[in-house]
Amino acid sequence: MKATTPAGRGAGFTPPDFGGSRFLRYRDLMRVGFREVVRKRRRYIGVVAAIALGTAGLIIVVTMGRDLKKNFNNDLDILGGATIINAHFEFFPMEKPEWFRDYTIKALSEIPGASVVANTVLQVDVETTWHDRSHKFSILGVDQNYWSIFGFTPALGRLFDASDIRAGARVCVLGAELARLICGTEQEAMGSTLTIDGNLYTVIGILGGVRAGDRGRIAFLPLSTALARINGISKPYNAYIRCSSWDDVDQVAERIPAVVAANQTSQGLVLYVSWEALKHVKRVYWWVTLFIYMSIGATIVLGGFGIWNIMMAAVTARTREIGLKKAMGAEDADILLQFLFEALSVTVTASILGVILGRAGVEYMGMLIGSSPPEGLFLLCLILGLIFAVVLGLGSGLLPSIRASRMQVVDAMRYE
Repeated sequence: MKATTPAGRGAGFTPPDFGGSRFLRYRDLMRVGFREVVRKRRRYIGVVAAIALGTAGLIIVVTMGRDLKKNFNNDLDILGGATIINAHFEFFPMEKPEWFRDYTIKALSEIPGASVVANTVLQVDVETTWHDRSHKFSILGVDQNYWSIFGFTPALGRLFDASDIRAGARVCVLGAELARLICGTEQEAMGSTLTIDGNLYTVIGILGGVRAGDRGRIAFLPLSTALARINGISKPYNAYIRCSSWDDVDQVAERIPAVVAANQTSQGLVLYVSWEALKHVKRVYWWVTLFIYMSIGATIVLGGFGIWNIMMAAVTARTREIGLKKAMGAEDADILLQFLFEALSVTVTASILGVILGRAGVEYMGMLIGSSPPEGLFLLCLILGLIFAVVLGLGSGLLPSIRASRMQVVDAMRYE
């Protein structure tokens, strides 16, 4: 019996097959699209590089942003002490002076966002004799955290540590100017013995660091030693709290009075915060971050426009090919999907390269700043990067694909 054809259909009509056996299956379309990109790879090098570098930069900035911010906070010479809070007890006439107890210092160090807490005591106008010459200077008793709060390093020798504090060691660190004033040179001061308030102290280091200039005429003693051996030295009424990040300064400063009041009286407590310096640092960081993100975004968007431009040119150049495929039975959807898959092949390939470069950059940055990259955040960036690549491919390839799919067979076949 002769087969009949539905009304309105030509003799060559093939009923749609929803099982997937169309003229070109999706798998074939993807293979053809990817193969076409590989064949014309030279024209895509620029946009692939732009999208890959943009993706890598975004991954590095997002993944390592927090660690980089912490590293900037550690460099207090750059921030100008913007993340340091000075908690101070003021003296009032006819009232007993207040000072920080050890358990209060411990409680302050446990405030979320507080990185390091240091306690200090001060004594002015002490005297020492060196080669029959008397010299007056000030003494500052500090703990081991004091050095890291202000970014001090030893110009010579070493700075005393927690073991010296626990032992009450009779050692001292001299400011560079004081070392030259007493001993002539910093090298000669190293290892010398000074008599301070009737006790002998060995000079184990010379204070160094960019911020050491304003402390050049001070001798530093271990806090426990100063409290035990220096007559008339002050109680530890001064404490310094360095915050983990400038974002933590507000909440740490807000919690300090309550923490102090929970452990001892807080009468006379005053906080000194460099609010103007903090605002300046935040403003500069915000603009720098905005510039970085805008640069990365512009790079990726330009890559998308590059794909759009190349795909539009490809549609024009392959007009006869499109007409031939349609004449052989390809539907509009087949042409549309093929060109979309070509755009997706470019963006996904670029995104994968960007992820690889981003991972290498994250590892390198982690090595530079001594930090391990957060794996969870990197994985999130990887997933978002791939999703964005798909969106970018669809967005940049959709219009050229629609244009190609809507071509008329006769006009396309006759195109010159």
